[in-house]
Amino acid sequence: MKKSDVVKQCARARWSWLSGLALIGACAGPSQEIQLPGAPTSVSKPAGAEPLAEPAGANTAGQAPSFSTQSASYVATPFDKLPGWKTDNLIESWPAFLGSCSVLAGRGGEWKRVCDHASAVGLTSNDSVRAFFENEFAPYQVRDDGSRADGVVTGYFEPEIKGSRQYRAPYVYPVYGVPEDMLVLDARKVSKAMASSTVAAKVEGREVVIQTGLSTRTLNAPDLYLLDLAGMALNSPDRKVRLRIEGKRLLPYYTREEIETRGAPNAKVLAFVQDAMELYEMQVQGTGTIKLTDGGTVHLAYADQNGHPFRPTVAQSASKKPAVKMRGGMVELDVDAQDDDEDDPTPTRTRGFKLVAPPPGGRVAVPGRRADGRVTGSGIKDPSYVFFRETPPTGAGPMGAMNVPLSPGRSIAVDPRSTPLGFPVFVSTRDPGDGKPMRRLTIAQDTGGAIRGAVRADYFFGSGPKAASQARRMKASGQLWVLLPRGLKVAAGGALAKTRGAGGVRELPQCLVETEDQCVDEQ
Repeated sequence: MKKSDVVKQCARARWSWLSGLALIGACAGPSQEIQLPGAPTSVSKPAGAEPLAEPAGANTAGQAPSFSTQSASYVATPFDKLPGWKTDNLIESWPAFLGSCSVLAGRGGEWKRVCDHASAVGLTSNDSVRAFFENEFAPYQVRDDGSRADGVVTGYFEPEIKGSRQYRAPYVYPVYGVPEDMLVLDARKVSKAMASSTVAAKVEGREVVIQTGLSTRTLNAPDLYLLDLAGMALNSPDRKVRLRIEGKRLLPYYTREEIETRGAPNAKVLAFVQDAMELYEMQVQGTGTIKLTDGGTVHLAYADQNGHPFRPTVAQSASKKPAVKMRGGMVELDVDAQDDDEDDPTPTRTRGFKLVAPPPGGRVAVPGRRADGRVTGSGIKDPSYVFFRETPPTGAGPMGAMNVPLSPGRSIAVDPRSTPLGFPVFVSTRDPGDGKPMRRLTIAQDTGGAIRGAVRADYFFGSGPKAASQARRMKASGQLWVLLPRGLKVAAGGALAKTRGAGGVRELPQCLVETEDQCVDEQ
């Protein structure tokens, strides 16, 4: 059919679905590829492949010698082989661990047993805490999908910036809460058959629900919308797709540039700040405090994201070797691509790379206000945009992805696809100040758009100038060991290739534990 004929038929159809979804798909125009953070390349299972039988204990933590997922492999390692395990002050990790227990114990099973036993541990000595972990957990070294054990360890902190509750110069950049018009589709409910097709969907509150088994009579219902899934990546860390309504279609939510140039009238403005780059760094960190002109303080935590991939504009080092690589929907850091000017105090050095600051003074739209001049946006090219929620002061650290306070030096941000939230992780890396070995037990309690990859950790250094300096300088090679409760059922996958001598194949699971929800970032 010629393009002109399609246009004519679309005009006559006026979104009538009685003529079928095929024509409507043509009316919608060519599909646009949309990348969400962490979307892996899909791999088809070979035709006629049969799953391999599992030996006894192959999927039980403490018994399985190794296992694999789509993004990582795990190799059993004795505690005495963990570098620095015997010398770490494990008592320092205990408050963070109990914070995780307050969430994980509710899942029952092995975690309830472990957390019940934790309540009886006496903190009289480091040995009692070490004995607890050695009795209750089995360490597994995390390796990437190429079986490499070395990854990248960076750092983050809680930034503090100046702001105001009211719009007035120089406080002209709005800090948004979650927009009420941003809808969410649970990608786990999208079958493989649907993934490359155009479907009908209803909107229930803020949830998008795909409809199946509809007749031609019901397809024309006023509460149904057209959703083209063909160009959408459905494997983001939180398995969610952010959408908006436009006419009778559901489209990806607005990009950063669109939000900045049109405003977000359906989002609450929490405060106004004076520097677009400071706001962007707070979005990258995922937390922050705003010191108000009247002496008050606004505590902010990550609430949601617009669904577009994290694509920072990064300064190139003198070696011309990029510090950040993009693979699929994932941001990868190269630890060998060191930034120049290590003593540069610029606030744009964050989470292992140095951001390129746009020219200052870019105008952004503010809901309810007429712009004094041309609105061009901040000039920040990253399409992702983070929305915040205001949290009450707790006297502890800021809230992480598990909604428990983060512990400086003992909480880390991870990629939840390879390291489930709440699990203990032993990290071996180097101190950002003196370069000496830094080996300690941490707890995976946060995530971030820049934290992608199997062997990837981001130390939380805390708040204040010292924490900011340490976090900005932290980028080093490191290794990770995730501690799994003994007896926990784990993935027992092998590679998506013929296993030597077996003649069969096994499709890799997405999560290292049987309950995939534990590998989903449910912020």
